[in-house]
Amino acid sequence: MQVGNKSYRTEADIPEQVPVFPLSGALLLPGAQLPLNIFEPRYLAMFDDALSSHRMIGVIQPALEDAASAKGPVEDLCRVGCLGRITSFAETGDGRYVISLGGICRFRVIKEIETGRKPYRSCRISPFLSDLEAADDGSEVDRKALLLSFKAYLEANNLEADWNSVERASTVTLVNSLSMMSPYGPAEKQALLEADDLKTRAETLIAITEIALARDSDDYGHILQ
Repeated sequence: MQVGNKSYRTEADIPEQVPVFPLSGALLLPGAQLPLNIFEPRYLAMFDDALSSHRMIGVIQPALEDAASAKGPVEDLCRVGCLGRITSFAETGDGRYVISLGGICRFRVIKEIETGRKPYRSCRISPFLSDLEAADDGSEVDRKALLLSFKAYLEANNLEADWNSVERASTVTLVNSLSMMSPYGPAEKQALLEADDLKTRAETLIAITEIALARDSDDYGHILQ
């Protein structure tokens, strides 16, 4: 996995312990970019420390309240997050950082680590080494079904898209971008993160979208009645 100027090929390239950024509804995927606006003092400190060392931060959701099975060794965090490398940042002049994280690999939380006086949290992690291997080219994804689902969602919500850009995007970029930008809740975002491969992620996104469309249609029907 190439992220910014750094290559991550083996387990030795991934630190055993990383600072974690609990963020509900956020989704970072391997090979994708996640923009963040950091302003809380504890996360500003986390960013400064990461920038001066390995430049890596773990993005993870708080534990899902309605899914006990999602809880792991650290019960207030989901079991799985994604490790990101700081690939760019800017200071705003009013105490904030605007940064971009490049997704490296998913990880499973092993346990939380005592950080002493540091105001942010850190965890010992086990990386998904398969994410570091040669990238999935998306050849097994049903791109047509994905686009039809996306189009149906746009039409149902009176939205538009730049279809020229959509058509030019690679299948990998399309699946990951739609997953990250999707307006679904934390449970759906976690399901997309934990999908075994790109094909499964695309199928999961289509299923979530179809459920959302059916629910909205049903709600609309009840309103009419």
